[in-house]
Amino acid sequence: MDAEAAAGSGRWSRRRFVGAVAGTAAVVAVPAPAPAPGEPAPDDPPTRTRPLYVGTYTSVDGGGAGLGLAAYDPVTGRISGSGTLTGVPDPSYLAVHPDRRTLYAVDERDDGGVTAVRLADRRILGARSTGGAGPCHLSVHPSGRWLLSANYGSGSVAVHPIDASGALGERSDLVTHSSPAPGPGQQGPHAHQFVTSPDGGHVLAVDLGTDTVYTYRLDPAQGTLTEVAQAHTRPGAGPRHLAFHPGGRYAYLANEVDDTAAVCAYDPGSGRLTIGAPQSTGSDGGTANYPAQFVVTANGRYAFLANRGHDSLARYAVEAGGARLRLLGTVPVGGDFPRQIALSPDGALLFAANQRSGTVTVFHVDSSTGELGPAGEPFASPVAVCALPL
Repeated sequence: MDAEAAAGSGRWSRRRFVGAVAGTAAVVAVPAPAPAPGEPAPDDPPTRTRPLYVGTYTSVDGGGAGLGLAAYDPVTGRISGSGTLTGVPDPSYLAVHPDRRTLYAVDERDDGGVTAVRLADRRILGARSTGGAGPCHLSVHPSGRWLLSANYGSGSVAVHPIDASGALGERSDLVTHSSPAPGPGQQGPHAHQFVTSPDGGHVLAVDLGTDTVYTYRLDPAQGTLTEVAQAHTRPGAGPRHLAFHPGGRYAYLANEVDDTAAVCAYDPGSGRLTIGAPQSTGSDGGTANYPAQFVVTANGRYAFLANRGHDSLARYAVEAGGARLRLLGTVPVGGDFPRQIALSPDGALLFAANQRSGTVTVFHVDSSTGELGPAGEPFASPVAVCALPL
């Protein structure tokens, strides 16, 4: 949950930022044709573009009608829209299967769900209940056999099996975070992220409500979870998302509520995470700021953090083999309230989904210096909360 909405409210919804909840919205198709994955939009140069999918909220005033379809030029960063896939409610976070054939979206509603979409023909393969409220994050286990999702509203994490077609089966497990007690200002647990460690041996759930990162062992045959460790931030930090260094021994944690970042040491053998001291996000203190998400370059030399409120991207040099972050400065994101960021598969571009301005902004990434440079004009997309470049 966004920290502003948490103040004075026990509700899980982030939609206070963009308008009142409108209930189950009627979904209206955008008439623009949708090219097959990887094919160029009609006005783009042939063979150069790559697919881009944009998540939104469908049940808010001014929100989208479904999953946004677009393409981007991997050289210039220019984005061209190509329509909307309707029938996916409130797809606020997206992930792709390792084989790139199936896309998954959370359905961020009180009766939370996850939806699978076959990319070859954009066919919806079905949806499954997450067993909780307000799912806000999901990821695919590297094996491709399990989908992991985090229910913000109910503070639980779910596992679904993935069959050979990419479709989802019924939940194999659901775990609610019941301990420790909620942190200051929180009414309960709020699972915000569920990801696999680089070694594949553990899955980690970041919970903003309990100021805790939980480590689980996932049974590879049954899809069941066994808790093996907990790591606690300082009270009231409100951890939101972490990103691992490619070396696999460190991760970087964004703390939404107290506007800090932290370096975490990770032990692959035990799955134990050790959270380091809080450090600056680069916000100037003059505006309330809620850090959202880290990404790390593939060479492990730089990390970037999305700052909502300060509306910037913080740039860090990664030092000591991943054990240290050094703040280099910030770059204006070119939009309002960057909810999520992602690197293109080749690492040459960074995409920022700006919730309040309804835009996706793109930056060139210099992997040798960590510099970010604007790449073209912002792409308009209603209530853009997630951008997934393939």
